[in-house]
Amino acid sequence: MRKKIVSMILVTAMTAAGLAGCGSNTSSSSADLPSDSSSSAKSSTASASVAGGSKDSEAAGKEVLEFYHAYYHDEETWPAAAVMRDIYQEFADKHADDDCQFKPIPVEDVTEIVTNEVAGGSFPNMVDFAGGEVPLAAISQNLVLDMKDYIDSENLQSKVGINYTMNQKDGHIYTVHDQLTTLGLWYNADIYKAAGASEPDTWKSYEDMASSMNAIASYGAANGVYAYSAGQGSVRLFNAYMGLLNPDAVSSELTEDTINSDDFVTAFTTIAEMDQANGSANASDNVGDFSGDFNSGKCATFLNGVWGASGFGDATGTIKPAVYPGNVSLSAPGGGLTISSDLSPAQKKLALEFVKYMTSDEVQKRIFLEVNANPCNEDLDLNELAKGSDNDSVKLLAEACTLANDADTVVNTINYSWGSDVQTAIVNKLIECSVAGTDIQAKCKELQSELTALIA
Repeated sequence: MRKKIVSMILVTAMTAAGLAGCGSNTSSSSADLPSDSSSSAKSSTASASVAGGSKDSEAAGKEVLEFYHAYYHDEETWPAAAVMRDIYQEFADKHADDDCQFKPIPVEDVTEIVTNEVAGGSFPNMVDFAGGEVPLAAISQNLVLDMKDYIDSENLQSKVGINYTMNQKDGHIYTVHDQLTTLGLWYNADIYKAAGASEPDTWKSYEDMASSMNAIASYGAANGVYAYSAGQGSVRLFNAYMGLLNPDAVSSELTEDTINSDDFVTAFTTIAEMDQANGSANASDNVGDFSGDFNSGKCATFLNGVWGASGFGDATGTIKPAVYPGNVSLSAPGGGLTISSDLSPAQKKLALEFVKYMTSDEVQKRIFLEVNANPCNEDLDLNELAKGSDNDSVKLLAEACTLANDADTVVNTINYSWGSDVQTAIVNKLIECSVAGTDIQAKCKELQSELTALIA
């Protein structure tokens, strides 16, 4: 059970960009669209389907519930996409004899489709934002369905998990994501041991982490190793530190008071000083750039999500998961399954049943075991599930998810609560600070001015 979960205000920006490098799981129905279709074909197919849904209904003699998702990848490109398509198709098959037909439709840009519809005062039947943001315009125009009463009446609170708190806005729940964006860190225990560095499970503060990173840097100078993946990786350290110092600020929209607070300055300058010691050569705006170095034993600490477990099969050394200093993890559902408020009774019933299906124990087990994502369902014992798997990556994933889910403090990601543009500004400024000799205090003031203008 979560010991402390910080509530979230639903992000109001119109973008659906997930954390770069986080590998948001998205997929498609191959029956509706061939996996080798071009991007333009996918977009045009989706647009035509939006306009032609009523014709499909007439041809089949029944209503159609169209569901847009982004799992369009072929199995060779991304096996998880094929799993998700199978999950969707199984639901469609179970309800094949219903008065309403469930039709999953794969698209490459859900945001574009939704934006166009909302601009015209409507909303697609049902979409999966895959961790992205539900447009404020859709909510303010009452275009999306409030699912809270249904969740309460069906006793699905534990099934939807942190969606119930983080995606609740003014007593309404407009979206439920079946997978979580969960972030901690991965580390190479062999490098830590060789460097005489304290391991993450002993860190009580960011000073402890900095000391450990310095020990690795000293060791690495003669051994071709660097301490950690900075840039997009270190913004997650900043996020976690802010969550430790002021959890309410991280779970709310960014304000000028937060930007100018001592907590903000402390968190930014502490991480920036670590980044500078780590070196500008080890900073990037895409944490995924460091995966090769981590697997080959060149990077000691990889600041990426729990799903990284699936990529460590050939890694050099003993790979372990951990959370951030102070026993803090980052975990957020973001936008997920979202339903139009303008559906027929049959469509609405089927859409809500689909939400129940996607958060059920049966489907959530598959999302963990086969998709290799952190499921939203809190009733599952992930370590117990992993025991039945012969896949070492699944066991590592279970360990990472459990550490993150059971952290003393679980906070929302600033990508969702403050917006992706704010997070990008912080990433860029941290990368600038990684250059030797950079005045970190001056850069912090620059950042405060930039963010104040941005939120204005």
